[in-house]
Amino acid sequence: MNAAGIRIGIGIDFHRLVSGRKLILGGVEVPFELGLEGHSDADVLLHAICDALLGAAALGDIGHHFPPGDAAYKDISSLELLSRVRELLAQAGYLALQLDSVVIAEAPRLAPYIGEMRGRIATTLGLPVGAVSVKATTCEGLGPLGRREGIAAWAVALIWQASSEKGPPPFDPV
Repeated sequence: MNAAGIRIGIGIDFHRLVSGRKLILGGVEVPFELGLEGHSDADVLLHAICDALLGAAALGDIGHHFPPGDAAYKDISSLELLSRVRELLAQAGYLALQLDSVVIAEAPRLAPYIGEMRGRIATTLGLPVGAVSVKATTCEGLGPLGRREGIAAWAVALIWQASSEKGPPPFDPV
């Protein structure tokens, strides 16, 4: 670890699209005829962000902290899981500084919902909205994601170890 206490983590998640479920991405319900299959609300974006944050702090992964077979997490909001990850980071002496993420989905079109996603993520983590990036792309029809069989997300998190001698780096989001 460097002297400034900065650490970086990466997260990735995939879920299959199915009938009979709401589509929740970034804590936002997105109108669509299919939803994501999973034990919780199956929010691939928040799951990838949770894993990026946990990974940056070397605290394991989302499945370790919130096992998919545990009834306590059945249909739980992934915003609640993200809030608990924030608490785990704080208990370990870390603070989230910045997130960058991308959702890979052939459909639906996500651009109209990205601002709300960023706001919910930022609020949950206590970050300025300018510290949270959410992007969306497609697979141009290639592979299982391109055939609309599922949705995936990748995230990168920057965290700071509060116990380091220096304070957090200055943050001035664009």
